[in-house]
Amino acid sequence: MASMLAAAADSFKDKTFTTFTKDQGKNYAQHRANYHSSVYDHIIDHRKSTGGGFESLLDVGCGPGLATFSLALHFTRTQAIDPSPAMVSTAESLNPSPETITFHASPAEDMSAIPSSSIELITAANAAHWFNLPAFWSEAARVLKPGGSVALWATSRAVTHPDLPNADKIEAAVSRHRDEYLKPYKVEGNLLSQDGYKDLTMPRGVDAAVKGFDKSSYNRRVWGPHERFLAGEESYTLDQFESMMGTRSPVVRWREANPDKMGTEDDVVRVLRNHIESLLREGGAEDLVLRRRVPGAVLIVKRQ
Repeated sequence: MASMLAAAADSFKDKTFTTFTKDQGKNYAQHRANYHSSVYDHIIDHRKSTGGGFESLLDVGCGPGLATFSLALHFTRTQAIDPSPAMVSTAESLNPSPETITFHASPAEDMSAIPSSSIELITAANAAHWFNLPAFWSEAARVLKPGGSVALWATSRAVTHPDLPNADKIEAAVSRHRDEYLKPYKVEGNLLSQDGYKDLTMPRGVDAAVKGFDKSSYNRRVWGPHERFLAGEESYTLDQFESMMGTRSPVVRWREANPDKMGTEDDVVRVLRNHIESLLREGGAEDLVLRRRVPGAVLIVKRQ
């Protein structure tokens, strides 16, 4: 059954991150921000308030393990899976507690290595939009204990801080750049994540064969642009912004399609960086620092 689900998923999944090299995995881990403590607090507090246990965690689409390590602090044992061997290798190299946290390469749609009714919380950080969701929900229903939960979350489209010099022009430039350069390289998953999973397929929208989830338990918490969804600074030097943008999947695809321009002044990120720099200088900015706020949302649903 699991192999059939995985096969069905192959026609849906984007392969951008799956085919990452070890160097790309390390670069991703270095330049992607972790999530703000309020995101993790919300998930843990919801678990406590609904009578959930903290014995076993499964992080799906774990990437280099940023969310895995943060949530594992609350659980006795943690397992994490990702379809990219390079991402798993990166996560293993960063693992602070290999005796309680284990990683292996596997797609979200094939949890055959996980025993049935053994997991209390399944999480997926900025990853569920790449899943074949009917297959994922079927597997989640199988491996969750009664009363277990699934928590999915994603960042939404970032916005320029209004106090930044020339903020309106910078936001307009980012929007034009997104439409002109990156829109052709966006796939369904990118579109699902940009509005905080507003239209993400939850169990109530899946085939009737996926049973056992409590529809009344569905909870969606939105972090607005005035709140912190990501950890760390909200201000970036232009070098930091350029490195961070390089981890985005539409940028990766653009560079794969335009290898001769990668790293040149015609590179998709360099074009935007230079435009932002000129607008900051035009606005009289003393420091060439970009300030962006990233909203997001967390979706939680419980197994009956």
